[in-house]
Amino acid sequence: MTDRSTPARRRVRSALSRNRLRLVFVAVLVLSGAVLAVSASNTLSTATEADVPDAPETTNHTVVTESGRAGTITAYAPDGDVLYYNNTRTKYFDVDPVEGDPLTVEYAATDTIHSSGPNCQDPPCALNVLERADLETGEVEVLYERYDYKEHAGEWHDVDRINETHVLVADIVADQVFVVNTETEIVDWLWDAQSEFPVEGGGPYPGDWAHINDVEYIEEGVHEGHVMVSLRNQDQVVFIDPEEGLLEDWTLGSEDDYDVMYEQHNPDYIPESRGGPAIVVSDSENGRVEEFQREDGEWTRTWEWADERMQWPRDADRLPNGNTLVTDTHGNRVAEIAPDGEIVWQVESTLPYEAERLETGDESAGGQSAQELGLESQTVDAADDDDGLGVLAALSGVVDVIVPHRIQNGILFAAPVWMGRLEFAVVGVALLTGLSWAGLETRWRLRDAGIGFRSPVHRRGGD
Repeated sequence: MTDRSTPARRRVRSALSRNRLRLVFVAVLVLSGAVLAVSASNTLSTATEADVPDAPETTNHTVVTESGRAGTITAYAPDGDVLYYNNTRTKYFDVDPVEGDPLTVEYAATDTIHSSGPNCQDPPCALNVLERADLETGEVEVLYERYDYKEHAGEWHDVDRINETHVLVADIVADQVFVVNTETEIVDWLWDAQSEFPVEGGGPYPGDWAHINDVEYIEEGVHEGHVMVSLRNQDQVVFIDPEEGLLEDWTLGSEDDYDVMYEQHNPDYIPESRGGPAIVVSDSENGRVEEFQREDGEWTRTWEWADERMQWPRDADRLPNGNTLVTDTHGNRVAEIAPDGEIVWQVESTLPYEAERLETGDESAGGQSAQELGLESQTVDAADDDDGLGVLAALSGVVDVIVPHRIQNGILFAAPVWMGRLEFAVVGVALLTGLSWAGLETRWRLRDAGIGFRSPVHRRGGD
């Protein structure tokens, strides 16, 4: 049908249509701004003791370390109150209870040094320390320390005590694991990742190549006296015989086989006496915690867990009660997961690295394997979240589909703490809306000026 309205009427209709679109754009931008403002106003901070949120009540003491913007170590009493807090170091990593005295802990920490010091170069170097803290008195004792020539990927993420004088250290900067006598400071044993792995794999070399982020001395079972090592950038957990070297047949995972593990953190070994051999591990870049059982000479995944909030888990400990204590760094929380997959205890934290339930032994020392407990896997896609957020929750799920998990974590590591998947989805919608609006305004102005558009006569074939 031919449009017989006058040019003036067509211009009026066009102006009304444009104004309706402008109102839609304004509404979307205002809503986006409101969502971001609410998120920013609820910013979680543990930079000072006064800002640390209380925890729910639980049976035992819980210690949480942070290695992000605010390096902290916080101990919660069973009633949820803060028993101990320290933020004097730049970053805090592994923390373990001292045997026989659960309210005394040992932890690995790093200080970034911004001035010249022993062996320091430019960029600034790091001071890595093993410290012991009495959570009741607040007394802190340095047990062992060493300067390193760089800070980024130069920390000791894990230190595991062998006996009263010797500790096992995961040295990221040197891509090594070593045993040192903390009284004499003499290194008694050392394993270099280059002895078994080519430098062409993993991360950039020299730089953050192997990223050895966890080490465990195994005290019982088939691997008694052996050392379990997590090579994050090779996506593998390996077993080392101090006399014979790498036990290749026992390696869990392989490089770039992301279906198994993707840049994992903090694996815990469960021996045969508690239903193993099994390994509980935080599959960080896949956004889940999982467990593998040794069966017929192979590793088989027997359990995995994730919920809609899970973003970058970096620690998972199996507790004696069958629950699993999970540290979710970019989910900004520590959560205790019951055998049925439900969260039974949770505390907010800025960027937590590790959590330890003190009276239950070191890490998963008192817990049984998932197979022994009959645990069932539970994973939930973010898009299936049914907490009333509706479209916003769906947008969060879209981010998971479009943006790889590893890139998300890289952005979240540098972004404000309050920025999560939902907030980035909102920012994306706002940017897309703004660009669409700008594009349409440009097109409308060109059309009104008669630039770049043929006249109606030409569209009908000319005269």
